[in-house]
Amino acid sequence: MTLDLSPRPGGAPLGSQVLAQAGMETRLLLRNGEQLLLAVVIPVVVLVGAVLGADRIGLDLSRRAVDEFTPGVLALAVMSTSFTSLAIATGFERRYGVIKRLGASPLPRTGLLLGKVLGLLLVEALQVVVIAAVALALGWRPDASLPAALVSTVLGTAAFASLGLFVAGVLRAEATLAAANLVYLLLLAGGAVVLPSSAYGSAGGFTRLLPSGALGDALRSALWSGEAAWGAWLVLAVWAVVGAALTARTFQWE
Repeated sequence: MTLDLSPRPGGAPLGSQVLAQAGMETRLLLRNGEQLLLAVVIPVVVLVGAVLGADRIGLDLSRRAVDEFTPGVLALAVMSTSFTSLAIATGFERRYGVIKRLGASPLPRTGLLLGKVLGLLLVEALQVVVIAAVALALGWRPDASLPAALVSTVLGTAAFASLGLFVAGVLRAEATLAAANLVYLLLLAGGAVVLPSSAYGSAGGFTRLLPSGALGDALRSALWSGEAAWGAWLVLAVWAVVGAALTARTFQWE
């Protein structure tokens, strides 16, 4: 009997490659203090500040402050991770040649993008646990539909991740850093993510067409009344398809 010890080079199955990439993406994000601040600390600070300051400011809310703001803060957390953090991290990976080296590996472009999105979902699960725990400590009592909330989160992640990768794939790292943070601040202030679209008066119809407004409205519907927000889901799906198409046409490995 002869023992065949000749090497058999080749890539692992695509599923294994995607899981390995997702694990690496998750570890890198959690080790980055600045990204962790954006992903977890800022949403928690916004939630606590909004709940404690609502009465002092005199906001006219239809629900208790914690019930009003928690879905929007969860939407803010999804946006911060799947758009801002992803765009900045990917932009600097391109600058330092990380993406180029991955392009020379058996990992295909689709596997890279799937790994990044799966890594985002793992980080978002941590965000949901932390924010929900803080909200429950503040007295949050949701009338929630978990399937509707999950669908809203996945569609929101797909929409923002595709847009974040598009930005990171066409701009230099420094420009991506500036653009991602600017868009984040603009959507936080006027994108109907923390406050509902109805709070923006005549501009409410426009904010519902933004990915931030659609995600915020979808999570509010899921966590306020346990209902599916079909219109908001459609808006998020359209943004996801448009962003994915743009990314597929323009994303460069270096």
